[in-house]
Amino acid sequence: MDFDIHLSSFIAYLTTEKALLDNSVEAYIRDIKFLLNFLKSKNINSLKKIKQEDIIEYLSFLKSRNLASSTIARSLVSIKIFFKFLKKEDVIKTNVSKYLDVPRIWQLVPSVLSYSEVEELLNAIDSSSFIGSRDKAVFETIYATGIRVSEACSLKISDINDNFIKVMGKGNKERIVPIGKKAIDAIDRYLVDFRKDIKSSFLFVSKNGKKIDRITIWQRVKFYAKKADINKDISPHTLRHSFATHLLENGADLRLIQEMLGHADISTTDRYTHISKAHLKKSFDNFHPRP
Repeated sequence: MDFDIHLSSFIAYLTTEKALLDNSVEAYIRDIKFLLNFLKSKNINSLKKIKQEDIIEYLSFLKSRNLASSTIARSLVSIKIFFKFLKKEDVIKTNVSKYLDVPRIWQLVPSVLSYSEVEELLNAIDSSSFIGSRDKAVFETIYATGIRVSEACSLKISDINDNFIKVMGKGNKERIVPIGKKAIDAIDRYLVDFRKDIKSSFLFVSKNGKKIDRITIWQRVKFYAKKADINKDISPHTLRHSFATHLLENGADLRLIQEMLGHADISTTDRYTHISKAHLKKSFDNFHPRP
């Protein structure tokens, strides 16, 4: 196993060439050991087999443990120094950490639910009551369309039809977003079974007819995540992240995702490619005539 050999060489490099103090060396080595142990748990036992996606997954794992952004950034600094050393020593051909940006790394690894976790979250909702039916409709809508929580709160009944929703986004920019059948079915049940006697133009409301707010949706997501035994620190925004990531994993064009999310700049949408490069490569191999 080459991990231990090159870790020893890295320690020598830090203490001699970099002339770092013992405390600094210990901090770097601790960060790298955590990374290597994580990789071992994924059955990656060679430095040459490590890909950028593996580092992204590790940083996402750190974020899932509710570590501060500064802690994640510090870990990435250690990782970048380690891989720069490995490249210098010709241990690896490509520095897979080279293009990871320290100040924005926590933006590259938003918390995302797996397909099964989305199902578990939605199935945890008992939609036989007004609150449950409304919550199911809210969550299905956000996951089906990727709209922001604030946009979901502001939706009006007149903004919905069987195939699309009209969304007023940032800067009062209107966009049309397709919506799936499961979300429409959840909305229909909520409106037909529980909204007939509540007079409000807004789609998602409280029992007294007031427009639902972001805090309420945040509290409901936390409630159902706990009920579903989902051990990730999730929020309503997690459903938006999951929407974008799952679309990309299944071959959707990045420009279309940008339009649906309402991103003014494609670079904002581009962060989802860091999560899904492995899936894109698999799609390329499967579908390109000359892979």
